[in-house]
Amino acid sequence: MLNIIYYPVSGILWVWHKVFGFFLGADNGIAWALSVMFLVFTLRAILYKPFVKQVRTTRQMQELQPQIKALQKKYAKDRQRMALEMQKLQKEHGFNPVMGCLPVLLQAPVFIGLFHVLRSFNRTGTGYGGLGMSVEDNANTANYFFSAADVQSFLSARLFGAPISSYITMPKEQLESFGAYGTVPTVANIAAVAVPLMLIASVATHFNARASVARQSAAAAANPQSAIMNKLALWVFPLGVLVGGSFLMIAILLYWVSNNIWTYAQQHIVFRKIDSEESAKKQAAMERRADNAPKPGARPSKDARKQSTPVVESTSEEDATTESSEADGGTSSGASGTQRPKPKPRPAANRPKSNKRKRR
Repeated sequence: MLNIIYYPVSGILWVWHKVFGFFLGADNGIAWALSVMFLVFTLRAILYKPFVKQVRTTRQMQELQPQIKALQKKYAKDRQRMALEMQKLQKEHGFNPVMGCLPVLLQAPVFIGLFHVLRSFNRTGTGYGGLGMSVEDNANTANYFFSAADVQSFLSARLFGAPISSYITMPKEQLESFGAYGTVPTVANIAAVAVPLMLIASVATHFNARASVARQSAAAAANPQSAIMNKLALWVFPLGVLVGGSFLMIAILLYWVSNNIWTYAQQHIVFRKIDSEESAKKQAAMERRADNAPKPGARPSKDARKQSTPVVESTSEEDATTESSEADGGTSSGASGTQRPKPKPRPAANRPKSNKRKRR
């Protein structure tokens, strides 16, 4: 059912093992360790664009938080209307909250696939997920993209004396199965490699969480739910890596360390890029505003005055009067050579009253 995850993960790991095995040797433990690390780097490079989208979505969510709270307060009793208004708000600003969770959701199957593929190199155990194979059957059974020869190479590889598929609490019978292809590792050998990786993974998890919390807005940090999640990310998760590392294979600890190293570098690069883009947009907006605003003490130009002067259209009565005056003036201009405009007739209300009755 999950072969759609196991085969791609094992395929990428197989390619990197062929690359590093060519230079260091197929049975070299460092070649296998580098293969696991570059598997992580390959997958994180594929997820780079979704990570950038996640950061931008988080920024937009923080900027729209006041509007979201207003909608929640306005439609507190109407969940359906609230959902519609939320979708409308998201569509207007062009973001999808699912993109904020996409990188994490895509990394979970990779972790599960890598854990299963690495555990399948040694299938002699009878515990949870074990197949109870004999040492010979296990060594001669392929592991997804890896052939039987690759399985034997993995069992023969040692990273500072410890197989990278071993872990501190590994059962004794499984440890003894490594003896057919090298020395049987002891718990001390495994702990000498695993404990430093556990410490590095725990510290790296804490510092990545601290960098993420430092970039939260004041309103988001004041939220009680966010405060609880911040405490979990800062202290509980790193402690969980430190305590649970004894149950994780050395290869999984390498995965954890590599993933945290990539995350620390990537988020600093991406945040710096986005901050520079936002500052450039603000600077450009301020420059446009300064160019459009009048300078202090400057008078508007004549062209500006002309443009601002309103044009008064003549009424139909004035047009008729002007036409009649031009017609009369045209007849007189033939005699005198000059055109005299006819005086504008007075309105009836302003005309002097007739004195005919008084004369009578």
